This record gives sequence, C-alpha cells and structure tokens, in this order.
Amino acid sequence: MLIIVRTIMAIGNVICFITNTLVNWFLPHKRPTYPPIEDELLLKSVGELVLELRQKKITSHQLVQAYIIRIQAVNPSLNAVLENRFEHALKDAKHADSLISKANNEQLVALFARYPLLGIPFTVKESVGLKGLSFVVGNIYRKNIKCEHDSKVVERLRSAGCIPLLVSASPEFCMSYETNTKMNGKCRNPYDLNRVSGGSSGGEGALNGAGATPFGLASDIGGSIRLPAMFCGVFGHKATGGLLSVEGSFPYTDDPVFPQYLTTGPITRFAKDLPILLQVMAGENIEKLKFNEPVQLKDIKIYYTYGFNGCAALVHPPTEFDIQLAITKAVKCFEKGGLTTAKVKLDKFAHAREIGLGALSAIRGIPSVTTQNTPKIRTLIWQLLLSLIGKSVHNRDALFMEWMRLKKVYMSTEELEELRIEGEALKEELQMLGNNGVLFLPTFPTSTFAFNTGTLNLVGVGLMLLFNILGLPATHVNMGLNKRGLPIGFQVVAAPYQDKLCLQIAAELEGAFGGWVPPLPNDIKT
Repeated sequence: MLIIVRTIMAIGNVICFITNTLVNWFLPHKRPTYPPIEDELLLKSVGELVLELRQKKITSHQLVQAYIIRIQAVNPSLNAVLENRFEHALKDAKHADSLISKANNEQLVALFARYPLLGIPFTVKESVGLKGLSFVVGNIYRKNIKCEHDSKVVERLRSAGCIPLLVSASPEFCMSYETNTKMNGKCRNPYDLNRVSGGSSGGEGALNGAGATPFGLASDIGGSIRLPAMFCGVFGHKATGGLLSVEGSFPYTDDPVFPQYLTTGPITRFAKDLPILLQVMAGENIEKLKFNEPVQLKDIKIYYTYGFNGCAALVHPPTEFDIQLAITKAVKCFEKGGLTTAKVKLDKFAHAREIGLGALSAIRGIPSVTTQNTPKIRTLIWQLLLSLIGKSVHNRDALFMEWMRLKKVYMSTEELEELRIEGEALKEELQMLGNNGVLFLPTFPTSTFAFNTGTLNLVGVGLMLLFNILGLPATHVNMGLNKRGLPIGFQVVAAPYQDKLCLQIAAELEGAFGGWVPPLPNDIKT
C-alpha cells in the first residue's frame, strides 16, 4: 500500500504546485485595513518591557491598555480573537503596579526574582486552555464550553506575573494548516487578508504579526507553532519533545507518546525574548537545557539544505526561491563570522512525511471530531462527503486528517513498523548535530497560501512534522518579506535538549537581518 500512498502524494504534489502558482498569479493582494502601530510601547520586546516596569518608567496598566487598544483595532480585519478577559486583565495590571510601586530598589530585586515577568500581558491559543474562557476548539458539539482550569504552562506564566488577555483562534480540533472554522470563520493573515495565517496556532500568528501581543502561547504537533510564525512574519519555537507540559490542552489523550509529539511553546516578534519565555515555560525542566553552559557562537557548526533532491523531489513540493535565498543569506552571514558550514542532502529524509503521518496514526485515544468519543468511520465518511459540497457542520481538513489517521494512512502494520524503524535510524543519523551543531532547512516550501487550499498543502508537512516525531527542538526564524510582500524564513533544528542553540542562532539572525517587519509602516506619535 505504501507505493499507492506515495503515488497519491506525487499527484497531490503536482496539483498543489499548480494551485499555489495560479493563486500567486491571480489572487489579488489585499492590504491590511487596520491602522499602523502608533504607540511605541508596542514595539518593545518583553525583555525591554520588564526592565522599564522594574525601573518604574511605565506601568503594567499602561501596557495592558495599549495592547487592548491594538487588539481592538486589528481584530475586525483578522478575526483572531475568540474571547477576551480585558476587564480582568486591567485589574491584574493594577495589582502588579501596586506591588511594584510599593517596593524600594532592594525589594524590587526580590519581587522580580519571584515574578520575572510581572505585569507582562500575553495571549493564549484557545486549545491550550485558559480558565473561564472559550474551550470550543472550533467544534459545534463543544459550543459554549469553557475551560475549567488553566493549563500547566498558563499556570506557570501566571505564577511568573504574566497577565493573560484572551484566547485566540485555532482550526477544528487543531487539525488544519489554515485557521478557518464553521464556528468562527476565517482568521486572516496580517500581511495579506486574502491569505491564511497558518494553523493550528493561526490566531496567535496573526496577533503577533500585527503587533497586537507581546507574545503568544501556542502548541505544535506538526508545525502548528512554526507554520503560523512563518506565514505571519514572526518567530516560534517548538521545544524538545516532552520538555514543555501539554497538561490541560485539548485535544488530549493518555497515550504516552502524545506529550512527546505535542508541545506548547512561544510565538513572538522578538527572537531575543524566546530564551526568557522558555525558561519560565519549562519550569523545573529548564535544568535539562543547561542555559548556564552557553556555547560560543564561533563553535557552532551549521549544516544546511534547501529541500529534497533526486526522486524525493517528485513527491515533495519544491522550495520557493526566496526561501532558498534566505537560507543562503543566513549561511553566508555566519561564514563571514568564521563559523563552519556544510551543505547536506536530504536523501534519508525522503520518507519524512510518511514517517510523521504513520506515527500520528498510531496515537490512541484522540477524541473524534464527529462523536467526541470513539470515532465511527461511517459517520466520518458521510461528513467528509458533505464537506466537499459545503454541507458538513465540520471542517474538511479536520475530517480528512481523522479519516487518514483512522485508516492508518492506508498503510499496513508491517509498513508502519518499517517507517518507525526508519525514523529511529534517522534520529540516530541526526546525532551528527551533537552539542554544537544546527541544521538550517525550510519550515515550509512556500509562503502563505490561499484559503480552502489547506488540504492540498498537507503535502508540505514533512519537514515540520518529522521533528515532532523525532523530538528535536526547532525554531522558525523570520527573514523578512518576499517580492510579493509576504513573510518568509526557515527553521533551525538542533539535537534534543540543545534548544539554546536554536534560540542563539535565531537571535543572531534577528540582529543581522532585522527580524519582524511590520505589515504597515509604524506611525509613532511623538
């Protein structure tokens, strides 16, 4: 059956390439209709904001209010917000200000040691779980469900003094590369309102790209942090498998491999904030990352590739020229700095997509989109057929992904076992990264695509999903805009628990190439 699956993928690859090419030729660019950034507070990193709060140059109330105003300005265009807690957030900010204002210099040191992110607002992907707010995750049968408890990572951020503002949009059951649900409609890209913000953390990608949050808390099981980060022009980190808790998220299963594949993580405009946020999110696991043992930049070895070669290129989408150029620029930048670089081939990655999809199909206990419990294949197929004519209450991508998972991607038990062994061998091969190596490769082969093409674009899942299955850390690095004015970039991958290398490279590239580019020129009022 594997040969049939690969033949279908090859055909899908051709159809996807033609579709995306036609979209890029004929789909008009729809510029943002929201205003540019007018408040300089919105242009400061989390690190800068913490310093100014500590120095009493700004107040948390001012900061929270500034972001509320920005969210209200951009959301009518983006449709990224599901439910907010603005009134409660302002009260939380006043409490933070009270603690800060009463403290003298010595007490401030102790205060911020205990609450390192005191007074900093943030936003949360709905599926991650924020107490008291929507927990529907795009499914009609979960309508009006509220989250009963903060997820573990939200709890950690709150314990560090952070202030949640809202929950943001995701696809139905987080199973799509476009955030577009029957329940909430389309979440739009902040650079081109005719295109997707990505999935499944599309709401967080859109808000961050539009400068409407200091950072977002998202999740990733197959690129769900990295893809929205790429499409929306920001940075996103998928941590080493199992490092960050997914307790309290939905969908969830007790299958022991699930929290190894799925991870929560940050999306932010500023790469230099990623280590700050990761240290809080990781909790006691932060010791595994050995942040106190930095690696000198000159000692980091860079491996890079532009995509698939040979026969594998026939069943995987080609990487856009602008993305290849971004990788080249990054490599040349580090070569000038004296770092060792080496181009590698992805011959052994040829089955990355099948390895990833096969591993996901083996997960047990994921609730069904159509029944919420044990899936019924006849109901699923019927809803899938209805979705083709727009008559289903569910989204086509979610139905398609569940169907493929239940049918084990139409591969036999023997074939799935062979792919698992191949994945383990590939993980062994990547031990070449060691304690000081990173791999540059495409996050996704294209910039953001049009709505209703997400199912076709699943053919590009391989180089994101693979690193969830292998448990390696990966950071999407923003590298500016392409000739169509759309964000591009690539991912940086390291060995397990070498997250700090990914973050270090991201910060260096942010400094060298400028990082986030606002969708509209800023208009700061003096």
